[in-house]
Amino acid sequence: MASSATTHETDRLELARLPSGHTVDATLHRYRGRQPGPTVYLQALQHGGEVNGPEVLRRLHDRLQERTLEGTVVAVPIANPLAFDHREYRAPRRLDAIHSNMNRIWPGDPNGSLLERMVDRLWSVAGEADAIVDLHTGGPYMLSHTRYTRGNRQSKELATAFGIDTIVEGGEPADDGDQSPQGKLRTIGAREGVPTITPELSHSREIVEDSVEAGVGGVENVLTAVDVLDGTVPENDPTVATEKESVFVEASGLFRSFDVEVGDTVDPGTAIGEIFDPRTYEVRQLVEVDRAGMILTLNRGSTVMEGETVASIVDVS
Repeated sequence: MASSATTHETDRLELARLPSGHTVDATLHRYRGRQPGPTVYLQALQHGGEVNGPEVLRRLHDRLQERTLEGTVVAVPIANPLAFDHREYRAPRRLDAIHSNMNRIWPGDPNGSLLERMVDRLWSVAGEADAIVDLHTGGPYMLSHTRYTRGNRQSKELATAFGIDTIVEGGEPADDGDQSPQGKLRTIGAREGVPTITPELSHSREIVEDSVEAGVGGVENVLTAVDVLDGTVPENDPTVATEKESVFVEASGLFRSFDVEVGDTVDPGTAIGEIFDPRTYEVRQLVEVDRAGMILTLNRGSTVMEGETVASIVDVS
């Protein structure tokens, strides 16, 4: 746009080559200001069904070109084309039987499996940034929150700036020279001195207006906090949650949740639902929590297998 001091260009980043000779590519959008400043890396769709992320970046596209930036914003709307094209959380195991979950293998390996090589190529861009926002979404019965790596002050500051009411500390910091215990982008970013946050917006597999707008506003807040955009970050005093633990079930059947909601605080022994046998209607398990805390995620009702999780609880004390 003629009146803007910001330029936009796209690049193609080859992530991998398939047996047919076709390549798996990521599109990189670069927004450059006329003045030098930080570089912020934005990414969506590590997991194939988390579609609110690319919609956040699409809406930011026009807004960034209308603003005056200081520095550079790099946006990757589809980090994992293999998972997205197959409409699956992970990439198909027939393509990578060793590592199918992209967000468990950062920073990747140029000599590794297919997804490890893809991650290595993405990290060659993300690792050069001054801050990283890795957009994710959860199920409809998840409290929107922003995650950051335990003990990383800069990441916590970015998570607070993003503006969602709850931030969750999690993930062990990665040791120098070692891969993160779970290989998540936010832990590797923190290890390498790049403050990194993972906003978890509610709703996967559908574009939901409230989630998208929360994401757009959150990214703009982060860009303002690191001085890429002019302005003032709105004050935010979020609930800080720690020690996330899943509630596992001991029986298979149909799970029906009781009158509880995400964001509710519960005491040990609180019953959050029951599992019943759909053939005989027999209640096979009364599902109770064994700790005090806040409900972060909740399965509102579905088929469950013994050993699966139906909720997660965090400490907000």
